[in-house]
Amino acid sequence: MADKKNGNGSHTQAALDASFALEEISGTLERVLFHNADNGYSVLRLKPHRGLDPFAAVGNMFDPQPGSSLRFQGQWVEHPRFGRQFQFNHYDIILPATTEGIRHYLGSGLIHGVRLRMAGRIVDHFGEETFRILDEEPDRLAEVKGLGLKTLEAIKSAWSEHRSIRSLIMFLQPHGISTSYAVRIFKHYGPDALEVVRGNPYRLAMDIRGIGFLSADAAALKLGVAKDSPLRAEAGVLYTLKKLNDDGHVFYPFDELLQKASEELDIEPDLAGKAIHSLEGQERVVLEELRDGRGNFRCTGVYLAWSHQCEAGISHYLRRILHSPKSVAFPDKEEALRQGLRHTELELGDEQIEAVRAAISGKALVITGGPGTGKTTVINTVIKVFEGRKSKILLAAPTGRAAKRMSETGGREAKTIHRLLEYSPGEDMFARNENNPLACGLLVVDEASMLDTMLMYHLLKAVPLGATLIFVGDVNQLPSVGAGNVLRDIMASGAVPVAQLTEIYRQAAESAIILNAHRINAGEMPLPRREDDALSDFYFIKQEDPEKCADLVVDLVCNHIPRRFKLNPLEDIQVLTPMHKGSAGAIALNAKLQAALNRESGENGASLGRGERKFRLGDKVMQIRNNYEKDVFNGDIGRVCYLNAEERELTVRFEERNVLYSADELDELVQAYAISVHKSQGSEYPAVVMPILTQHYMLLQRNLLYTGVTRGKRLVIVVGAPRALAMAVRNDKTHQRHSWLGERLKA
Repeated sequence: MADKKNGNGSHTQAALDASFALEEISGTLERVLFHNADNGYSVLRLKPHRGLDPFAAVGNMFDPQPGSSLRFQGQWVEHPRFGRQFQFNHYDIILPATTEGIRHYLGSGLIHGVRLRMAGRIVDHFGEETFRILDEEPDRLAEVKGLGLKTLEAIKSAWSEHRSIRSLIMFLQPHGISTSYAVRIFKHYGPDALEVVRGNPYRLAMDIRGIGFLSADAAALKLGVAKDSPLRAEAGVLYTLKKLNDDGHVFYPFDELLQKASEELDIEPDLAGKAIHSLEGQERVVLEELRDGRGNFRCTGVYLAWSHQCEAGISHYLRRILHSPKSVAFPDKEEALRQGLRHTELELGDEQIEAVRAAISGKALVITGGPGTGKTTVINTVIKVFEGRKSKILLAAPTGRAAKRMSETGGREAKTIHRLLEYSPGEDMFARNENNPLACGLLVVDEASMLDTMLMYHLLKAVPLGATLIFVGDVNQLPSVGAGNVLRDIMASGAVPVAQLTEIYRQAAESAIILNAHRINAGEMPLPRREDDALSDFYFIKQEDPEKCADLVVDLVCNHIPRRFKLNPLEDIQVLTPMHKGSAGAIALNAKLQAALNRESGENGASLGRGERKFRLGDKVMQIRNNYEKDVFNGDIGRVCYLNAEERELTVRFEERNVLYSADELDELVQAYAISVHKSQGSEYPAVVMPILTQHYMLLQRNLLYTGVTRGKRLVIVVGAPRALAMAVRNDKTHQRHSWLGERLKA
């Protein structure tokens, strides 16, 4: 077995990818060399029933017990360090038929409280009927001499659980659902898990996080569930609605959802309609007739139940805050403003002073503006004013990077919203809410354009009624990754005052990055570097060929930028791209940059992953979905600091914290040498390199280009086709997201 701390203990790529015909082999489990209880990954020593010498078997198994008789399906692989091993993807437990075999099986530690002596008594009494008695007449165990009532109940319970989970694993394995998920399913449904899954395999997709509709659908179709089954239609409609939610929609119009679901599932629209109404009866979705401020019917909106709760809740809690008295009062507002300006080092412009005045006067305020317009100066001045009243002040941002930047610019601690609300992963809930609100007189939330519907809902629930609430953000950036367009909807509703900052201040005006960002936002082409500007901070390099563009990006990151600007290619330079696919998309660029920047780990051969996505020690990686249990979130970037493919696990270093991932969790990670512009929101990098080509035409939008350019602090290099750049600058049509928050706030 591999040393647990050895990061190079991995199967060779050739062995992992070998596609030999599956073999079947059986034997007795002699010893458990390694077992991970969380995901079932095991390294076992097996004594074959005939023919072969003892050998190592590697795969996922629930609670392996020495003495068990097992049948495996899999293939032989050659491990570079440990030699020949049998890698199995399916196993069966062969129950022994002889009394001696039964005695050893029961006494192996499989059943809590039963050791060899007790197992011997049971088998001596029931003989070869022992398993039948345990299955069908467990109360007869009372006949065994020396078996007390407490032990009897413990054996019955343990055998029932063992039998249930064994049957569940055997049932799920042929359908591609791993042992680690089987354990999770059993914990969720309990002893009735197999009956639940047999009765409706689609419950897996509805109830178990990590098992998608496609996996459940494949299992159901193998079990003979008809394509037009109402169960399939209901699960498929939920799947379609969740996909639309992932695309940013808070709700979706009923008629359009019918069309999408029927195409996705290859079913009749009428069946999809019945499924929607059935899901409404189960309280999984909410249907609402949506009318504008004049009472005109717009559509019937279909919401996921929690999504409707969040959108309606934002309107309710924000109105409640707006209509509550201000806990930090300023008897003389102008004097408070003068005091705040007196303690601010920088001289504020008229727009900035008006923004501070609005914060002093009102209960809530949105401060928005592009780079260099002085949003931070306004916030720091507002903080000085509230400090003068001895007010408790809290600062927060949606991501760890944004919170860290807020702390650095404000000189006081800022937290992520999850930490501010004291999120508890194990309980899947926020400790702070309307019954346990935050203690503050002023709450400032930066990067508010990143707030999605769900996070805004939980935040507003926890804001004390008397607090002053300030949202700071750039509304011209891309909307949140999660569903909704919350900041834009709040601004459009007119329910909250808005301070729009437009003036670019002197120091910022010297930056070509900031000037060109504002030109892009105004629909104007960025200015090229002046000939007399020896070391600009913004460059456009023309290269229209996609393959050559990708190679140029790699050369810039690995060679030119580090040499000329003294920046670290892994720590300081971030490649941002509009798309995932294509020659200059994130997938292809990650492969090229991984090969160039992490060559040594690649030569050593240690890797772990699925399909084409292989992680190496030292890789730059990004979390692509919120994982509250691990306390890592969509867009967090780290480095692989430990990898052991023998145990099929790796550890990622995020900021100052290590997070462990098993093989089943690797779909939450991607390489992050190159990432999409969408994933860069809320982050800043010393240098940004951004390819932009006509093959990206589907996503060439002004707010995407603007967001990418504003991520760079010291250097931005755009590489690509002038025509593609012009297309992005001209296209100010944003992707419509179905949301009704603005109308709710207007009502």
